[in-house]
Amino acid sequence: MHDVFSSIRSLLKVDSTSIDNFVFRLHYKATMFVLVAGSLLVTQRQYFGDPIDCIVDKIDPGIMDTFCWIHSTYTIPALTHHGVQDHVPHPGVGTNVDPSTGQAHEQKHHKYYQWVTFFLYLQALFFYVPRYLWKQWEGGKVKMLVSQLDSPIVDDAAKKERKDLMIEYFTLNLNRHNMYAFRFFLCEILNFVNVIGQIFFTNRFLGYEFTTYGTRVLQFTGQELGTRYDPMDYIFPKVAKCTFKKFGSSGSHEIHDGICVLPLNIFSEKIFIFLWFWYIIVATITAVALMYRIATIAAPQLRKLALRARSKLAHSAAVDLVVSKCKIGDWFLLTLIAKNMDPLIYKEFIGDLAVKIQEKNRQTQ
Repeated sequence: MHDVFSSIRSLLKVDSTSIDNFVFRLHYKATMFVLVAGSLLVTQRQYFGDPIDCIVDKIDPGIMDTFCWIHSTYTIPALTHHGVQDHVPHPGVGTNVDPSTGQAHEQKHHKYYQWVTFFLYLQALFFYVPRYLWKQWEGGKVKMLVSQLDSPIVDDAAKKERKDLMIEYFTLNLNRHNMYAFRFFLCEILNFVNVIGQIFFTNRFLGYEFTTYGTRVLQFTGQELGTRYDPMDYIFPKVAKCTFKKFGSSGSHEIHDGICVLPLNIFSEKIFIFLWFWYIIVATITAVALMYRIATIAAPQLRKLALRARSKLAHSAAVDLVVSKCKIGDWFLLTLIAKNMDPLIYKEFIGDLAVKIQEKNRQTQ
């Protein structure tokens, strides 16, 4: 287990320069780590053995295993209810025909299990797309601006030179960063759209059973023992049936029913119940973050309060003056710089920038 997680530990590495926020990292770091870890876990045979083992007479077990792995297995939903389970080998496994009516039982086919590892990895890639787009659009601007100013231990001459360059940059490019900010806001929207899309994508992958999966599991835990049926067994059966058809030596059509054990589903059911809760939590947090983003765009006063909180050591009057002359893009870039610059240096920078803006205003009046 340690070998699996150590190979992907770098996904959680903290970047030296922060160009986003906690909610953004929740998507491309935490969620991506969960999905890649799940994708790797279901491929580790040392934890559950062969992904499928089938029992059938007169058919080579290896051929049967391969056939049922490729062509899917099935269970019978009518044999999963309480009162029926005592008369069948395993819940969902029994004769295909109802002996009381003579009619064939409805079959629920399970075709997803061989694709779980690829599906989870594909989802991980989708969660990285907004991060990739933002890195390309951001182009290392923040890293370039805060170079040598992220540590309190810096030569005074170098500090003054870098700080003066930043002030010169901001005064020359004031009110020209809106596109920079709106590209980030677009990526935040993509994060929300993606997590909602992945919920419905997973629902389609699991035969439209995922959206109610978590609620059914919660209901199951509150039911009395002996009268309940685990919904995880319904969606991810540990034992299922498989039918192998062939022609005998005389040319007659032979049908062989086998019972297949699916140890892989022991992991799959836990992974997807975790993802059900995780996606809801991430989607909720992202929705709240988007509402906050809309509020900062619509309310300049909120931007002042947010930048004050980010630059605690700077004078409130200097922060208010700078924000009053900035557009949303300038404010957003200042918040990113505040995350990466040493607080004492940032205090000096905001103060000097306020003075520079005042001088520029006097010259234009």
